Amino acid sequence: MVRYRRNYISGGTCFFTVVLADRRSRLLVDHVGPLRSAFRAARRDRPFAINAIVILPEHLHAILTLPENDADFSGRWRRIKGHFSSALIGTGVELKRRPNGELALWQRRFWEHTIRDEVDFVRHVDYIHFNPVKHGLTRRVIDWRHSSFHRYVREGLLPEDWAGGSSEAGSDFGERSGNDISTA
Repeated sequence: MVRYRRNYISGGTCFFTVVLADRRSRLLVDHVGPLRSAFRAARRDRPFAINAIVILPEHLHAILTLPENDADFSGRWRRIKGHFSSALIGTGVELKRRPNGELALWQRRFWEHTIRDEVDFVRHVDYIHFNPVKHGLTRRVIDWRHSSFHRYVREGLLPEDWAGGSSEAGSDFGERSGNDISTA
């Protein structure tokens, strides 16, 4: 088996997909408050910028930028996952455990892609913001509450009607065409 190598770049900007172990779960949106608190706690411990994010029922996509002298995005995800798991346990949510006793809330790994340039950045931001429509969770991007899209609208970076409705957009919006591999 080929060993996966992560691309650690100090001060890098990366796109991430982080997934719950149970793909039928709704824990992320049902407990979005504790998830946001987990991000805040992790940012206090180890700063990073959230450039774009969408929280879906069982997975999330985010673009994060690390400080110039730091490349440890894995440590940040470990903190976010740990803070969220602890918060759920604290609220009485019963979490399954793996045979070794480790919590089985999250998939062990995550997908990471280093953002190469401005075009790549914009393509991934678009992918993030359109994802709830792609998954059939809403018909319009503006209607999904758990997205940085609302911040982009407030800051004048995108219009409220960006991407229209699901009947107006293609099902492959935000993904590469042709023989390229999708990012998530």
